[in-house]
Amino acid sequence: QVQLVESGGGLVQAGGSLRLSCAASGRTFSSLGMGWFRQTPGKEREFVARISWSGDSTYYANSVKGRFTISRDNVKSTVYLQMNSVTPGDTAVYYCAASIRYNGVVATTTIPNYDYWGQGTQVTVSS
Repeated sequence: QVQLVESGGGLVQAGGSLRLSCAASGRTFSSLGMGWFRQTPGKEREFVARISWSGDSTYYANSVKGRFTISRDNVKSTVYLQMNSVTPGDTAVYYCAASIRYNGVVATTTIPNYDYWGQGTQVTVSS
């Protein structure tokens, strides 16, 4: 079992920055591929970014590429999402997720391929 706890959400102005954190416990964090997803009311949860177990391989949704950066600290068992140049379109509940199988260079954006999920943290971008 893996427990994931997100933090760092809040209210930010358009053009600003925010850093989300996701702390993991319960299983060797360094063996997991990690991802960030987001969801707004009435819409399906969508992929944002993912990172391999080593941190050497990352993959982003086109909508955030060049603005968001995913990173991880295997000593602290934490994955981060640095969000820069945010827009009101980035407003959502952000979830981190862990994948046992997809932990290497092969990226997955598919929700069923992630085995564990956090409870989510709200990000609101004001215009």
